[in-house]
Amino acid sequence: MFAVISDIHSNLEALTTVLNDIAEHGIKTIYCLGDVVGYGPDPKECLDLVIEKTKWCMLGNHDYAVFYEPTNFNYGAEQASFWTRDVLETERQKARREKHWRFLGELPMRRTFEVNLGSTDAVIDFVHASPRRPVNEYIFPDDVYTNPVKVSMLFERVKHICFVGHTHLPGVFLDEPDFYLPDELGDVYPIVQDEKAIINIGSVGQPRDKDNRASYVYVEENEVHFVRLEYDFATTAEKIRAIERIDNFQAERLREGK
Repeated sequence: MFAVISDIHSNLEALTTVLNDIAEHGIKTIYCLGDVVGYGPDPKECLDLVIEKTKWCMLGNHDYAVFYEPTNFNYGAEQASFWTRDVLETERQKARREKHWRFLGELPMRRTFEVNLGSTDAVIDFVHASPRRPVNEYIFPDDVYTNPVKVSMLFERVKHICFVGHTHLPGVFLDEPDFYLPDELGDVYPIVQDEKAIINIGSVGQPRDKDNRASYVYVEENEVHFVRLEYDFATTAEKIRAIERIDNFQAERLREGK
C-alpha cells in the first residue's frame, strides 16, 4: 500500500492536510512526483516535509526552475520561482539551507519498479510530466480527441502503468485512446495485467479542475483510489497576498480551483 502526491507548490496547508489523511489510512510509503515548490508561500516548510515523509521525489519543472532557471514560464510563475530561490538562499541555518539545495539538485526525472499488487504484477513508472518528456510535457484530457497520435506515442513509452502530475487535472488515460475523470470511475481505477494506463493524480497544492480540494491517490492491492480533501486555502491565499513578489492571482485561483 502506498500513496502518490504531486504539485504541492509550497502550499503548506494543503500538504499537511494530505499527509494527515495518508497517516490516517495507515499508509507508510509515499512517493512524490515533484513541483514541491513554486507559486506558493511556504517552500522551506514543504521541502522539509517532503524530505522527511516521502520515500523519494521526482524532478518537477518548478523544482528545476528554482535550482536552474525557469523555462517557458509566464511572468507570474517566473517571479515566484525567483522569490522561492531567494528564500532558500537566505535561510540562516546552514544545514537546512544545504539540505534543501542538495535535495533539489539530486531529484531524478524517472523512477520505475516492478511490484505485485494483489492478483496483478505491475510495472510502474513515476514521472512529473509525461513518459516521453518527464519534466515539461503536458498531457491534457482533450489530447485524446485533438491529438490521438501524441497519446499513442506517449503510450509507446509506457510498459504498464505511469503516474504523472504537472497539469493538476486528475484522471486516467488509456491507450485506446481515452480519458476518464475520477468521478466516471467511482474514484477507483483497477490496475489489470493487460491494460496500459497513464494516471494523473492531480495536485495537492493548486488544483485546476474547478474543484479546489487537494488531490492525491493511494494504491491498495490493485486499486488506485483518488482522494479529494478540503483544506484551509484561505490561510494559504492570505500568505500569498502578503508577499509582494508573488502575483495575487496565485491566491485567487486557490478558491476557484483553476
